[in-house]
Amino acid sequence: MNTPNHTVCSAVYEASLALDECRWNDWLALCDDEFYYAIRAYSPEIGYDMIYLDGNRAELVSMCELLPKHNTDRSPLSRHTVVYRVAVDEGGASASAVSSFAVYRTVLDGMASHVEAGSSNLFLVGKYHDRFKLANGRAKFVERIVRLDTRRLDKGSHWPI
Repeated sequence: MNTPNHTVCSAVYEASLALDECRWNDWLALCDDEFYYAIRAYSPEIGYDMIYLDGNRAELVSMCELLPKHNTDRSPLSRHTVVYRVAVDEGGASASAVSSFAVYRTVLDGMASHVEAGSSNLFLVGKYHDRFKLANGRAKFVERIVRLDTRRLDKGSHWPI
């Protein structure tokens, strides 16, 4: 029998796999209809959050449909995600989680990125702050706030993180 903690962890890890493999529809299937998603990074220079992406599920569906048409760096990304904490509400209907992630990029075209082709480098680091709806032994994402430590994103990096 899966515990709510296990169910939440499984959802976080399945989301990482789907994003790594650019399976946008599979990632969106893990998200509730009321899903909200944001990518933010705090800038000490201006004293505010910088917002890289902010939208609801319908907006993300539209964005994901266009991703294959974008002129972008096609170098694959690999997430290393570790769930630090899961908190389930008393009634067992919702949960939250905090996970750390590091995203590595394996460069396909060394000329375009000024890095040797075939090399892998650290691309992004940060934390996922997730909220879930729990029902029927499944965890559906209701919210994901991506808090980046990395503040300098490369061109063509407009994929969901």
